[in-house]
Amino acid sequence: MPKLSPTMEEGQLSRWLKKEGDKVSMGEPLAEIDTDKATMEMQALGNGVLRKILIQDGESAPLGQLIAIIGEPDEDISSLLSQTETAQPAKASTPDKAPTQEETQAAPSPEPRAESKPKDEALAEGPPRDETNAGDSGGKGDKAGSAGGNGTQRARLIVSPLAARMAAESGIDLRSVSGSGPGGRIIKRDVLDLVAGKGPAPATAEDGQRTVVQQSPAEPSAFRDAPVSEMRRTIAKRLVTSLGPIPHFFLTTEIEMDRAAEMRAGINALDPELKISINDIIIKVAAAALRQHPQVNASFQDKVVRYYEHADIGVAVAIEDGLITPIVRSADQKSLSQIASEIRDLSGRARNRKLRPEEFIGATFSVSNLGMFGIDEFTAVINPPEGAILAIGAMAPKPVVRENEIVVRQMMRVTMSCDHRVIDGATGAKFLQTFKKILENPLFLVV
Repeated sequence: MPKLSPTMEEGQLSRWLKKEGDKVSMGEPLAEIDTDKATMEMQALGNGVLRKILIQDGESAPLGQLIAIIGEPDEDISSLLSQTETAQPAKASTPDKAPTQEETQAAPSPEPRAESKPKDEALAEGPPRDETNAGDSGGKGDKAGSAGGNGTQRARLIVSPLAARMAAESGIDLRSVSGSGPGGRIIKRDVLDLVAGKGPAPATAEDGQRTVVQQSPAEPSAFRDAPVSEMRRTIAKRLVTSLGPIPHFFLTTEIEMDRAAEMRAGINALDPELKISINDIIIKVAAAALRQHPQVNASFQDKVVRYYEHADIGVAVAIEDGLITPIVRSADQKSLSQIASEIRDLSGRARNRKLRPEEFIGATFSVSNLGMFGIDEFTAVINPPEGAILAIGAMAPKPVVRENEIVVRQMMRVTMSCDHRVIDGATGAKFLQTFKKILENPLFLVV
């Protein structure tokens, strides 16, 4: 498993682009790997034939783990395969120890040691009855089956992560799918067949692998455990290093947006191809304010405070199963049209998980906008090592007092989260004053 991004510690095999027996050349794409933030192509490191694939679509592996073997058609690879086979049991027999945070996230519930199953399977089962498998026919299995009060055994729903994701996207109830994989495991092909209208008959009680149990209203809810994606795992890990260790404080102001909205409408009327958004204007104004307040465009680095010469602004983009912040580099030196075009391109590729690491790592300041979801106000968590992040709420008409008269204006609430190790209260307040002044009078951008 190669290191495809600076923060990557583990990769999930999205799909193989080659199959066993295919010829490959050095530098040729072999597979797509889901890293912590993007889907990257893994390239072959040599010429030969793809002799053996060791992890399948949807499975994860830490950096450096053997995931495939490339060799000559007649080369003996038995020693490599034996090393791989002996390494797996050794890992499984490791003495019990307190689970780390990552292990807890990746494996929410322990399984019996005697049961051997793929490491990436997702389980849907009722409340635990006993430590034995639901399918056991011995006395313990009978005990587990009768504990529910209705005398019916509850069995597991075994599904690969890729199939689970595809089923969720297609709105398919996996309890109605009969898996064709080992042990009745639902795999990618089963979901594709069902979507194409040629899927297998729904699972029944006679299948033996999964039984749909009618729960009593008094029973706890059934549940399904889905493997944690690399992106969600990284988000969880990074956020616990933010809100806890970083001393946050928050500053909120309300901004009149009528002139900014008029400027946007005027620009788009002159050239509809530009498609300027309010968020594009916010990014441009934030960059201009950072130029005037370099103390905010900074980060804490243990023994030094690092001040950045340019405003590399991260723009939070919601994608499937997570969040990513593509970066507009040197936004303080770019025109509004350049920023708008760049954000459209970055956001589109972010949603398709096609960003390169340098396009989402290394921002100096971030902006998160939830206004399009109707959120009036919120606080955002700082993305280390940045010193601040702006949380943008919805723009909405409100009655306000102007020159002793009540008038209706388009108002927007903005909250800035600050790292108190870098930014003092007065420093943050002055930055917000400048940000508000320019946004309420966008002609300052041309001064």
